[in-house]
Amino acid sequence: MTTGIVGAGISGLTLAYELQRNGQDYHLWEATDQPGGYIKSVRDISPAGAGYLRELGPNSLLGDEDLLGWLDGLGLTPDLVFANDVSKSRFIFRDGTYRELPGTPSALLLGPFFSWKTKWKVFRELSNKTTSPKGETLGQFFRRRFSAEIVDFALGPFVAGIYAGDPERLLVSETFPVLLQYEREYGSVLRGLIKNQGKTARRQSFSFREGMQMLPNALAARLTQLHLNSPVLHLERTGEGWTVHTATGSQFVDRLVLAVSTDAAAHLLEGYFPDFSAALQQIEYPPMVAVHTAYKRADVAHPLNGFGGLNPAVEDRFAAGHIWSSSIFPGRCPADEVLFTTFVGGAQPQRAASARLSEAQIRVRVHGELTESFGIRATKPVFQRSFPWPRAIPQYDNKLLTVKQLVPNLATQQLFICANWYGGVSLSDCISKARTLFAG
Repeated sequence: MTTGIVGAGISGLTLAYELQRNGQDYHLWEATDQPGGYIKSVRDISPAGAGYLRELGPNSLLGDEDLLGWLDGLGLTPDLVFANDVSKSRFIFRDGTYRELPGTPSALLLGPFFSWKTKWKVFRELSNKTTSPKGETLGQFFRRRFSAEIVDFALGPFVAGIYAGDPERLLVSETFPVLLQYEREYGSVLRGLIKNQGKTARRQSFSFREGMQMLPNALAARLTQLHLNSPVLHLERTGEGWTVHTATGSQFVDRLVLAVSTDAAAHLLEGYFPDFSAALQQIEYPPMVAVHTAYKRADVAHPLNGFGGLNPAVEDRFAAGHIWSSSIFPGRCPADEVLFTTFVGGAQPQRAASARLSEAQIRVRVHGELTESFGIRATKPVFQRSFPWPRAIPQYDNKLLTVKQLVPNLATQQLFICANWYGGVSLSDCISKARTLFAG
């Protein structure tokens, strides 16, 4: 049996690698000259000769021992760089300053971040008998079980950081279904967390010596049937399988896997699955811009003792948040400097508009917000670059439900989906889905 895979992002690469390891025939087509999709790491040298390692897409990978063992099989163990302990601290902009978000139940209940009214509502969640209606959003779920304050100053910034999303549109069933499971089984999210504490595998945040792109590069280097610069022109249903037509020729495959974005998948499937294609075209990808800014450490008053600072939408800041990249991983900039990774944009209306400004305007606005927020005395950065993502992260909102209902029917036509818009958006989700798609 021959498997065809369209798209050499992390999902397509992982699937091809697993098939090859198991002695199965495959072909992997990628339209561009570089594997990895959204994973892009860049080494820059400034005019002054300083070196910077920038992540244009995902900044790290969260994994357990199983994933680390899989990476060891790729020969990447010597290149692993684990996040510094300080990165466990997360900060939220509130009342004019960045304040540390409580990381433990005792810190939540005893610390000053949340009001006593919210603390009481958190305690009362243990006896909250309400249940989730169909189509409930994350914002609705957390207001129902906890409080609006937690939505505004914890949930909202958190989902903006993961999904570039709006908690009033993202569905709890599609983003954090375990919360619904805890509600059903234990009658309380907190009780479910307590009961399952320690049962889930411990996960660590890490990257690689030369950035995240070392992972797709390592996968691609091992693949014997990876075809770069090979956009798929169209698909043809042939007997029980598919014929994949590219600019360099045609190939019959017994089964086909789409590991591409929704717009690319919609284009390829329009002639055979018009309803599915139409549903795919409704999936939203908000725009985002990644901005990397460096300053001399001596010019920055803030200790930057954490992962970074997120900006709640209710605070009306320009950026969604700022990751303190040089605090998390070593070697991201010269030792006497600090490096910020700022994300501008997202699904919330005011933030999407910010991402559509010119890159020059965005850089100026980011510099202004950084200097104001972190006590920076420099009149300009020593280094600054930006990278736009016109279509950043697929949104797991109610439009996805139609797509989700139609996907299982595709398997009867030997067509499968392995992409970040179905079944989990994170890197670890994508790797897991690809490793198990045809397992057993």
